[in-house]
Amino acid sequence: MITLNKLTKRFGDHTLFDGLDLQIEQGEIVVVIGPSGTGKSTLLRCINFLETADAGQVTIDGITVDSAHTKAKDVLALRRKTGFVFQHYALFAHLTARENIAEGLITVKGWDKKKAHAYAQTILDDIGLGDKGDHYPAALSGGQQQRVGIGRAMALAPELLLFDEPTSALDPEWVGEVLSLMKRLAARHQTMLVVTHEMQFAREVADRVIFMADGELVEQGPPAQIFTQPHDPRLKKFLNQVGIRAGSLHSSPEEV
Repeated sequence: MITLNKLTKRFGDHTLFDGLDLQIEQGEIVVVIGPSGTGKSTLLRCINFLETADAGQVTIDGITVDSAHTKAKDVLALRRKTGFVFQHYALFAHLTARENIAEGLITVKGWDKKKAHAYAQTILDDIGLGDKGDHYPAALSGGQQQRVGIGRAMALAPELLLFDEPTSALDPEWVGEVLSLMKRLAARHQTMLVVTHEMQFAREVADRVIFMADGELVEQGPPAQIFTQPHDPRLKKFLNQVGIRAGSLHSSPEEV
């Protein structure tokens, strides 16, 4: 359903990644792990053209966009197939929770305001924030803001949900509620590509885990394989750094 073909991204003379290939099936939950600065977040942004890659093609649900020869209408059509959940929520501060969720339905899908607000309320109910519709982001906790961000992405019924370290900006007490919502989406077979440092989430929810390092998709497989039988020395080193003993699905006390 989703195919990345020879995706390449450079910043000046620095090549972040070169010729990446990836396929994701409908309903698959793919989690990308790896050291900071290796290109994980940029890869996500290149998939829906928040960043434009220098070369390569992105295909989602039959729509293909060539990064080197983009057309605005094709990029818009591809974006309509995706939902993006940012690290720092990216909510509109001047809009209520309900209005934040409804905004895309109005501007992207052309719904009238009444219909969009009614559906936004059903999303709020679904994500456990039914009584927060009239609250502005400043009146919500970090976890609640991120759930609204996820709800906004859910509202457009995307083929693919992209999560860019959705818990990294949260205080520890709010991480669980966001991961719980993501697990519910996974149980509904929502196709998801998730960049995260939450190893426990990767082990419990992912169909496939990809380890990315040095601009490469170094190793990938089911969680049991990645976490208990890593092959590449870079993956073994990374797991050790985050407190996971290779050969065991149990983490050490240092793992958060």
